[in-house]
Amino acid sequence: MKRLNFFVTIVLIAAMLFNSGCSENAPAKDTMEKTKGNVTENVTERATEGATEGATEGATEGVVGAESKDGYNPVINPENYVKVIENPYFPLTPGKTFVYEGKSEDETIRGETFVTNETRMVMGVNTTVVRDRVFANGKLSEETFDWYAQDREGNIWYFGEDSKEYDDGKVAGTAGSWEAGVNGAQPGIIMKRNPRVGDIYRQEYLSGKAEDMAEVISLNESVSVTYGSFKNCLKTKEWTPLEPGIEEIKYYASGIGLVLEMGVKGGSEKLELVKITIA
Repeated sequence: MKRLNFFVTIVLIAAMLFNSGCSENAPAKDTMEKTKGNVTENVTERATEGATEGATEGATEGVVGAESKDGYNPVINPENYVKVIENPYFPLTPGKTFVYEGKSEDETIRGETFVTNETRMVMGVNTTVVRDRVFANGKLSEETFDWYAQDREGNIWYFGEDSKEYDDGKVAGTAGSWEAGVNGAQPGIIMKRNPRVGDIYRQEYLSGKAEDMAEVISLNESVSVTYGSFKNCLKTKEWTPLEPGIEEIKYYASGIGLVLEMGVKGGSEKLELVKITIA
């Protein structure tokens, strides 16, 4: 899951701890902006310093993928990962389904994110499998199985996805698929444990195919969606150098996860959390 006008190479991904978050103000009964242009040198240096910290702290050996064109090359030590994903901004409890609804251009969109009980071994790490399905005007348009794992410091790493696009009920493409450790692909951090305003990090990497980036914009946003109202929310901006001019922002509530995402450049998609169910 996972866009912009940054014409500069960014070396990233940082692992830092932060435990403050967003408190739910009035839950329903059911249970992006930094200066455009070049990223300054000090920001790039900070991203470089943190790019592999979460994967290597306390480790002496690990798996190293192919180095990216900008030097991004995290070392992945399977011993540095834990079984339970409980980062407050990205908790993944098996059996839980997050339901999102909204619009994209002239289509009505429904998204379903289901945390399965399945795992998948990627680069020696036992990842949690999460199924994402997107319905456009009631018809399945995309189904993706994402692979996530949490390191000991609490950062959530994204190890790849098996993605299929559908047209009239038939598979129309698998272009979004990639797996860390295969054909030069490398994992990235999808959510930091200790996000700080200004942090920029790589969420995934496969040259020319998967190069999503994120930046922390704020830690104290207030958001109201169908599911409830929240304060002190994390706000991030996401983009990819592969699609210049496209940007989206996302809001995360502590203890809940993603509650709202909106296209702010290159598109008008908006999805908000409407329901959470537990199987």
